[in-house]
Amino acid sequence: MHQQFQLFSGNNDDDIEFFPLVPLEEDDNGKSIADENYGEVLPILPLRNTVLFPGVVMPLSVGRDKSVRAIKEANNKNKFIGVLAQKTADDDDPELKDLYKVGTIAKIVKMLKMPDGSTTIIIQGRTRFKVSEYLTSEPHITARIATYEVQSEADENDRFFKALMASIKDITTQIVNMSPNIPPEAGVVLRNIDSPAFLLNFVSSNLNIEASEKQALLEISDLKERATKTLEYLYAELQIAELKDEIQSKARNDMDKQQREYFLNQQIKTIQEELGDSTAQEMNDFEKRAAKKKWSKEVKTVFDKELHRLQRINPMMPDHGVAMNYIELMLDLPWNEFSTDRLDLKRAQAVLDKEHYGLDKVKNRILEYLAVLKLKGDMKSPILCFVGPPGVGKTSLGKSIAHAMKRKYVRMSLGGLRDEAEIRGHRRTYIGAMPGRIIQLLKKVQTSNPVFILDEIEKVGADFRGDPASALLEVLDPEQNSTFHDNYLDVEYDLSNVMFIATANSLNGMHPALLDRMEIIQISGYSAEEKIEIAKTHLVPQQRQAHGLTAKHITLSPKILRKVIDEYTRESGVRSLDRRIATLMRAVAKSVALEEPYNPRLSEADVTRILGVKRHDSEMYSDENPAGVAIGLAWTESGGDILFIETSLSQGKGNLTLTGNLGDVMKESATTALSYLKAHATDLGIDNARFEQTNFHIHVPEGAIPKDGPSAGVTMLSALASALTGRKIRPYIAMTGEITLRGKVLPVGGIKEKVLAARRAGLKEVVLCHSNRKDVEEINPLFISDLQFTYVKTMSEMLDKTLAH
Repeated sequence: MHQQFQLFSGNNDDDIEFFPLVPLEEDDNGKSIADENYGEVLPILPLRNTVLFPGVVMPLSVGRDKSVRAIKEANNKNKFIGVLAQKTADDDDPELKDLYKVGTIAKIVKMLKMPDGSTTIIIQGRTRFKVSEYLTSEPHITARIATYEVQSEADENDRFFKALMASIKDITTQIVNMSPNIPPEAGVVLRNIDSPAFLLNFVSSNLNIEASEKQALLEISDLKERATKTLEYLYAELQIAELKDEIQSKARNDMDKQQREYFLNQQIKTIQEELGDSTAQEMNDFEKRAAKKKWSKEVKTVFDKELHRLQRINPMMPDHGVAMNYIELMLDLPWNEFSTDRLDLKRAQAVLDKEHYGLDKVKNRILEYLAVLKLKGDMKSPILCFVGPPGVGKTSLGKSIAHAMKRKYVRMSLGGLRDEAEIRGHRRTYIGAMPGRIIQLLKKVQTSNPVFILDEIEKVGADFRGDPASALLEVLDPEQNSTFHDNYLDVEYDLSNVMFIATANSLNGMHPALLDRMEIIQISGYSAEEKIEIAKTHLVPQQRQAHGLTAKHITLSPKILRKVIDEYTRESGVRSLDRRIATLMRAVAKSVALEEPYNPRLSEADVTRILGVKRHDSEMYSDENPAGVAIGLAWTESGGDILFIETSLSQGKGNLTLTGNLGDVMKESATTALSYLKAHATDLGIDNARFEQTNFHIHVPEGAIPKDGPSAGVTMLSALASALTGRKIRPYIAMTGEITLRGKVLPVGGIKEKVLAARRAGLKEVVLCHSNRKDVEEINPLFISDLQFTYVKTMSEMLDKTLAH
């Protein structure tokens, strides 16, 4: 049912706001209202959207000219007017054929002139009438009327009719009680209605049905038939009310915290919209920022779609934050935004030379790239991989390259990385999803062509969360990274202009496909002379500044630096040297702060006092060793080192024992060396019977350190041959090379590091494979002028050069 106070909305001033009331006296053809004389001709008032029933009081706002003239004429005469419902509510000037023939005679109870100039009347329905004929349509409609006979009372003994009316009253009361929008006064009105005819009129007026259906009820003359039809409508409305009440009750019972929050949030959203919150302003800001972006059509389509989706999400819902973060990421990324490269090759070379000593191969490669970029104007960035021991400046070299090219610099450490999502990001369906670190760092650096350092790339791991090394294949492939796909971003991003530089200490264990995608540049360890230059040019000035000192406070001569390098460091890089210099600076800073007397030009005695006794002694490597002891050269991730191979013979059955934490390759080298000596025993003057009667024990000191690789093959051969022949290894000699059963000596890697290690140890001669001559020639001759190099091709040549005669 309609609520008792109900507003009908429309496009015309005749829209109706009405509330049914019980009249003082109501009768339909009962003629109990002082036998009122309505007359035979009445002005006609068309109504739309509703039907007036006898006994119902209704206020009307009248705006149409014809209607105003009709009510004025009626008000000036006997105050009676015929009210007819329109067949179509949207007709502002209905024709006579657009009006129903049956209506209600109404009395104008009151007529008011409103402040806005409109006219409001209060009318009360009296009785039904029928239009006999229309007399005029201008200046208003008039019609000759006839009484529309209806049954006003039923038989008192009609039990069926009484039951009908009781049902109507009960159902109407139920609907009123179940409908929160109907005021409780309606129940009071119902209880005070005794007349069956008026009860039907009252209920019919308030039914939630179409105006045409109400008109049909108005035209039913039989009271019982009208009651039956009204009851049908009431039952339908009761079912709807019960269903609504059931749904609402179930919704209330099933509503959990999230649902309650949703409805509250909807109300908050409405309030915020009324108050003018900042959401609309944020959307406008997003659109303005998007208009300035240089993204592709595909990316713009995705952004527009996500922005429209964001506008539809309640700001208090969790999805709003996810969508907001995605939109902000897209706007923060530097789509097709590049920094301008500095193509002045001479200046770039000056910057590289100033910030790094040596490393000519790397510097030339960067200058070549800049040269092509200058000539061509556009070129995919190279993907380089700097491989070398720690502390040689691989990472800092990347920063210098960025400085030389005037590009932004960004670094990503891959050490211990095990989750593929760190590279490609998480899908947005996951809680706490984030883009990969590559996209995050590009957002941070705000350019699409930075120098991007992938530090410690060989230390990438793999577990159940995926293989990051495989994810890097797309990033480091020049043919694929122009369409890099991040799971969170979910649109292609161009990485082809990024200059990726990977760093690694070793290529061992690195993904073969990953190696194939990068240009490998080996960075060898520094010689003592190079370290002195680096210390003078970079380390000492930096440490002075870090400790608040100046050149007048402390001076380190090349001789002092050489002492620190030889006696307190053992490395290929300069990190330990930097720490030792920092120790010297702190000691001087203390003296300056305490105003103690000291000599700014540090002496060797000052160095020993500050740094303590020397930690490394080259004398132990150059002493004359007994037969069976040989010195080999090894390559480690921290640079080159020397390696003692000790052999001991004892009475036995020809067993070979290997100790010193050796790997499989090193063990195989020992077996190969012994087999070769057995096969060539006669040539070396060794009794074949000794092999069957002697046990061989080869030991490599520093057993806590794992050792492996083929380069100790010649050293093991020489140590075994020395023990079996009794001929000592020549003093001050070191060797490296792989051996075969055919008697060949094969080349090995890491020659520069090994040669520098031999020089640091005070050795004077290095014996190595003839094929390694090219590696030695790449070393600055000034750094190895005090070393002698002997090249061999066969194992017999190796023994001839290493065994004392």
